[in-house]
Amino acid sequence: MNKQSILGYQPQDSFIHRLNATAKLFFFLLVSIACMTTFDTRFLLFVALFSLILFKSAHLKWQQVSFIIKFIALFSLLNLIAIFIFQPTYGQELYGSRHILLAAGYFTLTSQELFYLVNVALKYFCTVPLALLFLLTTDPSAFASSLNKLKISYKISYAVALALRYIPDIQATYWDISAAQQARGYELSSKAKLSTRLKGAINIILPLIFSSLERINTISTAMQLRRFGSKKTRTWYTQRPFKASDWFVIILAIVLFGITLYLFKLNHGRFYDPFN
Repeated sequence: MNKQSILGYQPQDSFIHRLNATAKLFFFLLVSIACMTTFDTRFLLFVALFSLILFKSAHLKWQQVSFIIKFIALFSLLNLIAIFIFQPTYGQELYGSRHILLAAGYFTLTSQELFYLVNVALKYFCTVPLALLFLLTTDPSAFASSLNKLKISYKISYAVALALRYIPDIQATYWDISAAQQARGYELSSKAKLSTRLKGAINIILPLIFSSLERINTISTAMQLRRFGSKKTRTWYTQRPFKASDWFVIILAIVLFGITLYLFKLNHGRFYDPFN
């Protein structure tokens, strides 16, 4: 298993890597909330392009994110298809007009429905790169110490750090179990039948669950033996103070969120309507 294909923190020397983890989390959450609440295509398109530029500037390699991007792309496509199948007239109901592009009875495609689906797709381009950026450029220990500096309990901070550190561990364990099952003769490639692949997946998931529970128990026991939580405060090995660049990122997130509120007022709601 190539280490670079593990979805977890990848040390690099980029502007985004050097940012304080709390500033990155604040930017990710606030901008994601703004993108999820608005359907202004202009704003979504700008944030999507900006997110892709940030992702490119982090010097992340395709091997690190190829699996999760393909999975999210498939899920997004299925979601868009499901929206159209179950409510093909939702777009025209939102925008109050109807311009037919392709007449097909109940599944008639209108400009309004297509425009709505494009907005939904743009939301993925806004949030997915930011989420991957945060996950791949944030040192869990530095993030925990940053949260603790914001007066958040170190117990909560450490729990968040463990969750972030646990993601690549689970993925590495999954690939190890998968390789072991294939060495025993289980065919898990795309060439195998669906029933065979499902059976093989069960043979991977069950050991993965039990190994995860064992790891949780080991970590819990180790923390208890070290009397974790017995003190009101604790020191951190890794700390990253706030710098001017971190405050700039926080201010930028607030500005983008403020633009969303302004667009709400300008559009008289969440939706930008180019048809009227």
